[in-house]
Amino acid sequence: MQTTQSDAEIVSRCRMGDAEAWNALVDRFSRYVYAVCIRGFRLGREDAEDVFQEVFARVYERLEDLRNDDALRPWIAQLTRRLCIDRLRAGRREGVGQEDVIAGLAVDETLSQLDEAMTVRASLDALGEPCREILDRFFCRDESYKTISDALDLSQGTVASRIARCLRKMHEQMEGRS
Repeated sequence: MQTTQSDAEIVSRCRMGDAEAWNALVDRFSRYVYAVCIRGFRLGREDAEDVFQEVFARVYERLEDLRNDDALRPWIAQLTRRLCIDRLRAGRREGVGQEDVIAGLAVDETLSQLDEAMTVRASLDALGEPCREILDRFFCRDESYKTISDALDLSQGTVASRIARCLRKMHEQMEGRS
């Protein structure tokens, strides 16, 4: 069983020059950064890709400046936010509410939702197998009890009870993080 490393553990390994850790860092935060660009700031695809590249270039260059290794996600979020705003200002885009998006609640709400999704995903990963797989199939892939039972060679009743048990376990884990 593979255990999920904390952000602090990944940062520590990155600082030691571990290429696998750097890949894990990028993998862990790539969808988050891209979602902040696209959903939070409504950047076009090319601008989002440019910001994405710049975020990870700066993270690589400035990882030593991170004061608290556990604060990796907020640091990346703030860096992404600043670079998105810079991109919008530089482009002086005209369009539907771009200035409102920069200053408004839409960005904060979207970032909050993305942070929640990251927390849930981290908790799901920390649960390990078989909970991770069964919850992922049910909630993320929207598979039915029947589909899951066929794929995992379990009865539908067993699938239902495992989902309930894994949800309790996940809830307990997330309450412990608060």
